[in-house]
Amino acid sequence: GGVPPATDLVLGATAGCLACFLTNPLEVVKTRLQLQGELQAPGTYPRPYRGVLRAAVAVCRADGLGGLQKGLAAGLLYQGLMNGVRFYCYSHAEDAGWTGYPGGTVAAGAVAGAVGAIVGSPAYLVKTHLQAQTVSAMAVGHQHNHESITSAFKSIYQQHGVVGLWRGVTGAVPRVTIGSAVQLSTFASAKDWVCERQWFRKGSWAAVLAGAMVSSVAVAVAMTPFDVISTRLYNQPVHADGTGKLYRGFLDCIVQISNKEGLLGLYKGIGAVYFRLGPHTVLSLFFWDKLRNM
Repeated sequence: GGVPPATDLVLGATAGCLACFLTNPLEVVKTRLQLQGELQAPGTYPRPYRGVLRAAVAVCRADGLGGLQKGLAAGLLYQGLMNGVRFYCYSHAEDAGWTGYPGGTVAAGAVAGAVGAIVGSPAYLVKTHLQAQTVSAMAVGHQHNHESITSAFKSIYQQHGVVGLWRGVTGAVPRVTIGSAVQLSTFASAKDWVCERQWFRKGSWAAVLAGAMVSSVAVAVAMTPFDVISTRLYNQPVHADGTGKLYRGFLDCIVQISNKEGLLGLYKGIGAVYFRLGPHTVLSLFFWDKLRNM
């Protein structure tokens, strides 16, 4: 409290963008891992990407070092919009005293996350397309072949109108809602728990770091399946009328992945999700915490 919601919006957006810049390479790796072997039985397809580190090396080989920052502009746009809105809504909920009720932080976190996801969805759609694009030998998933972020927005809008820009949002809302709720609820309690044990001084950055690392485990486990679904829905090719060629929607996507790739298919890229979440959570909360206290 004590910080007006509008300030929180700017601080939340800034913190998210700073964190995004540092963790975007993991986003690229995660996107490739999640698209690899799409709707194919395990063991029946070539795997150009194996594990987080080797996948990062593979990306560099195919696309140069710059390949690790693919989709960065779209990622920054998404983080700015999503986190700005999310922190703004959460801050309002705090000021209104909703977070004081039992389960209030979870509910506020979930709603704030969902609103943020809806606002940021077009940027995430374009980010996914751009991060999946690579030389044909290393290509996984559908290749949209956009020239740049602007041409991506333009061609999607020209082909499918405003509705097309919000394609795949059905996967994004549960992804961020669950992620946000689990993150905000476990982060606060993990931070307090660490301080109660008197391992770290209350309010010290070490307590923030420890709280975030603990909460990230919970978030990665809860969020990865939704993350996979959202990557697939965003990246799938579409018919002229805007319907997906691979998945009819959220539920169809879960069913198809489970049937064809097994339940572990829903956990593709979990290593990259955690490695990204840990630092991303720490960095954005750390920057946000510090900026607020200035």
